[in-house]
Amino acid sequence: RTSEEALELAARYDPHVALVDLFLGEQSGAELCEALRRDSPRTRVLLISGAGWISPEAAKTAGASGFVPKDWPARDITRAVRRVGNGQTVFAPRAEQPAAPLTDREREVLGLMASGATNREIAAQLHLSPHTVKEHTSALYRKLDVRNRAEAVQRAERLGLTT
Repeated sequence: RTSEEALELAARYDPHVALVDLFLGEQSGAELCEALRRDSPRTRVLLISGAGWISPEAAKTAGASGFVPKDWPARDITRAVRRVGNGQTVFAPRAEQPAAPLTDREREVLGLMASGATNREIAAQLHLSPHTVKEHTSALYRKLDVRNRAEAVQRAERLGLTT
């Protein structure tokens, strides 16, 4: 869609929140944000991007109520939209860190998970029992605040924990 279409849709539907990509074809998401705030002042804007980052100051200057990366888990993006809709702000930190540092063994398990190995394959390669691998996997999910392997690998890549 184009920026013009976004402005037309906002004028027609008067949304509480507009989720705007930071990088659009003909104009930046920040420019569209400024236009939305001017033309639809009740619409709050949450910027999103899969290819870049904007500082909270620059986003606020454009009129955005927040910024999130596209690789956040869907539930976190949904929470961000709700928070912005409720009048709060949400700005993803530039460099997120896991809740607790990963052990060397957890990093090994994570690397093998990222390569697509199953728990049995990880166990065989690291000379561990499948139960021990499952324990490491559970610890990784908890530390990375994710629910499954795909989210764990995605978050680890975003945090620079995989090679």
